[in-house]
Amino acid sequence: MLDQTPHSAALRWERLLASLHAYPPPSGSGDAYAIARMMTFDMSNDASIASCVAAARENARQVREQISSEMWEQLNRLYLKVKGSSIDEIWQDDPVEFYQAVKEGAHLFQGITDATMTHGEGWQFIQVGRYLERASVTAALIDQHFRPFLEAPSDAPIALDYIDWVGLLRCCTAFEAYCKVYTADVKPECVAEFLLLNGEGPRSVRFAADRVQRSMQAISQATGTRSAGRAERLAGRLRASLDYGQVDEIIAENMHTYLESIQRQCAAIHGAIYQAYVSYSVDAALTS
Repeated sequence: MLDQTPHSAALRWERLLASLHAYPPPSGSGDAYAIARMMTFDMSNDASIASCVAAARENARQVREQISSEMWEQLNRLYLKVKGSSIDEIWQDDPVEFYQAVKEGAHLFQGITDATMTHGEGWQFIQVGRYLERASVTAALIDQHFRPFLEAPSDAPIALDYIDWVGLLRCCTAFEAYCKVYTADVKPECVAEFLLLNGEGPRSVRFAADRVQRSMQAISQATGTRSAGRAERLAGRLRASLDYGQVDEIIAENMHTYLESIQRQCAAIHGAIYQAYVSYSVDAALTS
């Protein structure tokens, strides 16, 4: 919220809400307080931080015997941190500190999971969920940031400035990693290439697609479920489209369509996994 006009601030809030498929509050997309309350503590909003943490805790409770004590304790700490806070408290105190603590809590949970949980079938499912969501959300963020840039006339000034592109990289926790590859020269085409096609950056869509395919293969081998073949094929198709993608071609052809396709493919993979492992029929289970 620093160094921005009221107009640019409203546009950034609109972009944030659009990338999360959330509607603005009744007071409008320029009401930072109302948006923060809705996206942080509103339990009726499934996308809010409080709702997500509560859902994660409930899911963990149902599989308590499958996860480590350290995972459960860390998730409880994060839950109590969010549950014990309110929008008025953090808004008057230090909202940045609160959101940073939530981010660190989520990162710590992931690290504890990787360090303490057996890397078997359950751990692989966690990887699929993590990277499938990361690929879809990153594609949505890129799409919302690039729309005004790509839709602006060629002779018009760039619709987004340096702060916007740095903001996109920071939203993806990828600014420092980007600088190691491209230095601090933040260019839209380089940002798109790094967040979409970089094979080594853990926040890129390509990296996420690779991890989804690897985990799907491991799950299939562990369970011997033939009906999971569709999910594997879809994951492989998504990875292949990113392995051979070229950012200049993507931008020149239709970047919005390309990013929407990634989100649709992620949704299709999710649906195939759910059908194969969650909502399968008794007959399918007996023949698999």
